[in-house]
Amino acid sequence: MPEAVIVSALRTPIGTARKGTLRDTNAFDLANHVVGAAAEGLDAARIDDVILGEGRYGGGVVARHAAVTAGLTSVPGAALNRHCAAGMSAVQTAAAGIRAGMDELVIAGGVNSDSTAPRQRFRVGEDEWIDPWVSPSHPDRPDAPAMDMSITVGWNAAVRAGLSREDLDAWALRSHRNAVAAIDEGRFKEEIVPIETPHGLFDTDEHPRRDTSMEKLAGLKVLHPEIEGFSITAGNSSGANDAAAALVVASERVGLAPLAYIRSWASVGVDPAVTGLAPIEAITKAVARAGISLSQVRLLEINEAFASVPIATIRALDLDPDLVNVSGSGCSLGHPVAASGARMIVTMVHELRRRGGGFGIVAMCAGGGMGSATVLEVPAA
Repeated sequence: MPEAVIVSALRTPIGTARKGTLRDTNAFDLANHVVGAAAEGLDAARIDDVILGEGRYGGGVVARHAAVTAGLTSVPGAALNRHCAAGMSAVQTAAAGIRAGMDELVIAGGVNSDSTAPRQRFRVGEDEWIDPWVSPSHPDRPDAPAMDMSITVGWNAAVRAGLSREDLDAWALRSHRNAVAAIDEGRFKEEIVPIETPHGLFDTDEHPRRDTSMEKLAGLKVLHPEIEGFSITAGNSSGANDAAAALVVASERVGLAPLAYIRSWASVGVDPAVTGLAPIEAITKAVARAGISLSQVRLLEINEAFASVPIATIRALDLDPDLVNVSGSGCSLGHPVAASGARMIVTMVHELRRRGGGFGIVAMCAGGGMGSATVLEVPAA
C-alpha cells in the first residue's frame, strides 16, 4: 500500500466575517487563489482530483471551479461536507484514494466565506417558504438545539466536563495570546499565501485580539442568561470567519519531498447533545489505527469551536495542555467552518517541522454529533 504524504500545505489568512478584509471576497475567489498556489510547479497531467470541503454555499462544486480557474481543465472536482470537519475530511479522502492506489496526486482542503454565503429558501407548502432557511445538522430537540451550537456544543460540553466560566475564559485568553505570539514571531509566514482583495493585500490573520484580558472576557454577557449558570459567551466561542486552505497530497511513489505522512484518521458519530466531546472518541480511534500511543504525540490541534471542547478533551484523555493549540485556534484565529480542518492540518505540518518532526494530531467536533481526527508524522529535519 503506498503511503500518502503531504508535499505542500498552504492557506489564506483568516478574515473576520462581514466586517473584515475578506468581506467582499467570495468562496470561489478564495478557493481559486489557494488551489492555484497549490498547483504551482505541479504537472497538471498528473493531478487526479481537487477535493474541497464546503458548506452552505449553494450546493455547487467550488473545487471544479477552482481547478478550471487554475488551468487544470482535465482535473475533476469534488465538494465534501462534514460540517466543521469538511476540510479535514477532504484531506482524509485524498489520502484514502492514494493509499488505495487509485490516485497519485490530489489537491485537497476547504473553503468558507461566511461573509458572502448565499441565502436559501425552503418550500414547506404550495405557497409557503422559510426564508432564509438553514439546513439543520440534526433533528432538533430541547437538549440539543439544531440551530444553537452554544447549547448543543459549548454548554453541554462544559457541563459534562465540569468546567467553570473562568476555565473557559482563561482558555480563550490563552488562545489569543498564543495566536498573537505566532503572528509576531512569523510562524505563519510559510503557510500563508497573501491574497489581493478590494480592501488591499491581505497577509495576516485579523481575528486575534491583542487587547483582550480576563477582565474584558469576564465582562461579556452570556448568550443564554435565562439558563442558570450558563457560561458561554462570544469571548469563549469561535469566531465567524472567511478563509481557504489547500494541501497537495501525493503517493510516496511520485517522488516529491514529503512534508508529512498521513498515518491514520477516524471520524465518529455521537449523540448530538455531546457533540463537543466527539474529539475524545475520534482521537482515541485514530491513535489506535496509527499504532501509536498518546505519549508519543508532540503536538495537538483541537479546534476551539468553543473553549469547552479542547479543555474537555484534555481532561478526558489526560493530555498536556502545553501541547495543545500552541498557535491559537477557533477562539482567536477564528473558525472558517468548512476550511478549519484543512487549515489546522496546514498549521500542524509547519509547526512540527519547526520543532524537528514527530507525531501530531488534529481533531475537531462537527455539527450534528460528529468528530474527526487525523494523525500526522513529520520526518525529522
